[in-house]
Amino acid sequence: MSRPGRDDSPDRLYTLTGGRSRSGSDAFDLVTLVVTESKPAPGMQSEHAAILRMCRFPTAVVEIAAELGLPVTVVRILLADLHDTGRISARHPRSAHRLPDPDILEQVLVGLRNL
Repeated sequence: MSRPGRDDSPDRLYTLTGGRSRSGSDAFDLVTLVVTESKPAPGMQSEHAAILRMCRFPTAVVEIAAELGLPVTVVRILLADLHDTGRISARHPRSAHRLPDPDILEQVLVGLRNL
């Protein structure tokens, strides 16, 4: 059985990342949502272009890695490249929605108990 990213030639992965083993950024964890900010450019690395086409709508890092069949560490490096050039934006899903104020939640609970 083939294992995506694990059965790839180490030379291929080395070439994809330019020899880097880390992205230099902690901006991308598994659930970080990535959104494209520009279209692929002619001559762009095919994996970069694939990411830009894939992320027209918010897409999690883990989904990108699965779709590309690459290890998450490699995808994080590719995403950092795109982020550094302004081609993608990234946000953690928790930052999208503020949690309700605990005092309001307590007031709702008291109100429900009084019913």
